[in-house]
Amino acid sequence: MVAVATVFVTFAYLQSRGALQQISVQLKGSPIAWGLLASHLLAMAVFAGLSSVLFGSQILGLKADSVAVFWLLAGTVAIVLAAFAFVPPRRWLQLVRTTSRAWAYALGAGVLVYPAGRFGWTLWKPATALTFDFVQVLLHPFIPHLIADRATFRIGSERFSVIIAPQCSGFEGAGLMLVFGVVFLWIFRHESRFPQALLLLPAGVGILWVLNAVRIAVLILIGDAGAESVAAGGFHSQAGWIAFNVVAVAFCVAARRVPWMTTTPPERLTRVVPAENPVAPYLVPFLVILAAGMISRAVSGSFEWLYPLRFFAAAAALWFFRHRYAKLDWRFGWFAVLVGCGVFVLWLALDRISGTHADSGIAAGLASWPGWARIAWLIFRTLAAVVTVPIAEELAFRGFLLRRLISSDFEAVGWRSWTYFSLLGSSVAFGLMHGNRWLAGTVAGVLYAWTLLRRGRIGDAVAAHATSNALLAGWVLFRGAWYLW
Repeated sequence: MVAVATVFVTFAYLQSRGALQQISVQLKGSPIAWGLLASHLLAMAVFAGLSSVLFGSQILGLKADSVAVFWLLAGTVAIVLAAFAFVPPRRWLQLVRTTSRAWAYALGAGVLVYPAGRFGWTLWKPATALTFDFVQVLLHPFIPHLIADRATFRIGSERFSVIIAPQCSGFEGAGLMLVFGVVFLWIFRHESRFPQALLLLPAGVGILWVLNAVRIAVLILIGDAGAESVAAGGFHSQAGWIAFNVVAVAFCVAARRVPWMTTTPPERLTRVVPAENPVAPYLVPFLVILAAGMISRAVSGSFEWLYPLRFFAAAAALWFFRHRYAKLDWRFGWFAVLVGCGVFVLWLALDRISGTHADSGIAAGLASWPGWARIAWLIFRTLAAVVTVPIAEELAFRGFLLRRLISSDFEAVGWRSWTYFSLLGSSVAFGLMHGNRWLAGTVAGVLYAWTLLRRGRIGDAVAAHATSNALLAGWVLFRGAWYLW
C-alpha cells in the first residue's frame, strides 16, 4: 500500500500536475460530508473492537476466520468512508480518469514490492555478520579477553555482552538514510548537480553503518565499565538517533554548500545568512528540547537523571530570542485556563480508559538520591512542564505549524486564520509526539488551537497548555502517578 501510494503520487504529479491543480481548486468549494465522517468513526470503532477480539484472545478455526473477514471489511469500509468524507466520489473518479497511467505504474510497483521485500530479508544475516566482525575489530584493543560467538552473534566481555540482532545490524539505518537522501535530493533537484550529488547516498549509508558499529562497541564498553542500565537503556536507542541526525545534517550541508555538488553560484554560498530568520524563534526552542532530551536519555538508564538539561536548554533558547517574542501577543484570559482544566480532565479520562501505565522509573530513581537532589530534580522537572515546554511547543505547533500548513509565508497568515488541514495536521503532529497517548495529545492540540484562534493570542494557547501541565504535575506529585511523566 505504501509503495502504490508513493509511486502514484509521484507519477501523478509529474504527468498530470495541471489536472491535479484543477481538482484541488474544485475541492476548495466542497464541504466535508459530516455524515460520512461520522460513519467512518463508527466503522473505526467496529474495527477497533474486532481487533481486540482477533488479537487479544485465543480464538481459533472457523470463528477466527469469520472475525478476520469482518475485521478486514470494517477497516476497508472505514478507509473508503474517510476518503469520500473529504473528497466527493465524483472527484475520485475524475482523479482516476486523469491519472490512469500513474495507476498502472503504481500497481506495478506494488506487485514488485513483495519479491523485493523477500529478497531484502535475505540480506539481514550477512549484514549482521558484517557488523559483528567490525565490532569485534573495534573492541579487541579495549577488551583483551573478548567473547565473540559468531554462531549466535554474541559479543562482549565476561561482565557484559550483547547479541547483535538483525535490527541492530545497521540495515535499518541504511534504509532510513537512503530514503532521507532520495527525498532530499528530489526536493532540491534543481539546485543539485547530478550525477555528483548521487555520491552522497552511498557516502551517507556507509558512514551511518560505521557509526552504528561504533555505537554497539561503545555500548559494550559502557556496560563492561559497570553502567549496564545506561548501556541497555537510554544509550542503546538514543545513540542511534543521534548518529542519524549527525549524518543527515552533514548530508544537507554537503548537498547545499559544496560547490562540486550544487548548482548554486559560489557568491551565493558565501553570503551572510540574514539575522532575521522568521522560522528560528518558533522552532529552535522546541528543537533544542528534543536535542537535550536525546542527550539526557542517552546517558540514563530507566531514570532520566539529567532531565533538567531540557529546562536549561529551552530557557537559553527562549532568552536568546526574547526580543523577537516582544512582537507577539502574550495576553491570556480565563477561558484559556478553563480549556487547560478541560484538557487535564480529558487526559486523565483517556489514560484511565487505555489502562496502559508503564513504569517511568522516576520513583525508583529518586528513592536512591539524597533529599536535596530529589527536591532539585522535581523543581526543574515541574518548571519545564509548566514554563518552558508549553512556550516552546505552542510556538512550534500553534505559532508556526498551524500557519505554515496554510502558506509558506506563514508570517503573512493571521493568528485567527485556519483550515481543516492546518488544524488537523498540526494537532495530529502534536499528538504523535506524545507516543502511546497520541489520541489525548491530538485532542489537546485541537483544543489549544481553538483557544489560540478564538482571540488570535499565542498567550491563550500557552496559558491553556501550562494549566494542563501544572495540574498534571500536581497530580503526579501528590498522587504518586509517576507514569504520567
